Order: sequence, then C-alpha cells, then structure tokens
Amino acid sequence: MTIRRATTDDVPRVKAVTDAAYHHYIARIGRVPAPMEADHAADVAAGGVYVAGDPVVGLVVLRTEADHLYLDNIAVHPDAQGTGLGRRLLAFVEERARDLGLPEVRLLTHTLMRENRAMYERYGYEVDEPRTAADPERVHYRKPVS
Repeated sequence: MTIRRATTDDVPRVKAVTDAAYHHYIARIGRVPAPMEADHAADVAAGGVYVAGDPVVGLVVLRTEADHLYLDNIAVHPDAQGTGLGRRLLAFVEERARDLGLPEVRLLTHTLMRENRAMYERYGYEVDEPRTAADPERVHYRKPVS
C-alpha cells in the first residue's frame, strides 16, 4: 500500500478515518480526543498529512520542527487494524525524519490510550518527559532515528 501526501480531495476521508480510529476513546477518557477536533483541511493544506489506501484507511499528520519530526496523529481505520499498516506508517515517519536530516521523532498520547502507548513502546519509542501535575493526562515519547 503506497503512502502519499494527502490532497484536498482526501480531507473527508482523513476526518472519517480519524473519527473511526479514535471514537472508542471518548467514553474512556471522558471527552473527544484532540485528533478528532483537528483542522484536517488546514493540516492537509500545510502539507503535513500522508495517507495510505484507496480509499484512505490510514494516515499520519507530521510537523517538522527544528530538531525533530513531530508525529501529531497516526490513525488506522478499525477495518484495517491488525494488518501491519500502523507499523508501516511508523516506519514511514521514521524514514521521513531521516530524509529531513532530523535525529528523532517525538509524539504524545493520552495516558488512557493504552493500546497506543503499547504500540509506541513495542516499536522502540521511549517516554521522554514524565507526567506532571500540570499535564497529568499526556505521555511524551521520543525515538532516535539517526
């Protein structure tokens, strides 16, 4: 499955995949997860969204920072989960960081998104910043890629 930069035509499917991937977390965390409220059209227009599948079944939203690549969102439609697409998307993110000459990938996730945390740790991401009283819901991760 090819991973390509999203176009404006992909925006509705980017939203649909994100919503489907994160919907089950609403009850667990007590609110709508941030990726579901993102401005998908703006992210696509900024060139930071990459998609997989036709129709789109997986995506990543990336932001290039001075010293790292920030993985803002990774989403795989529930119908495509368990196929290895999440692993392929993470490998793409790491390759993108190397192509940009950036030494690491960083991300954060909600403490109650246990499945996501387990996936990141399984693929070599390490906790970067301990949770604080000011921000107890988020766990920050990083992975060197150079």
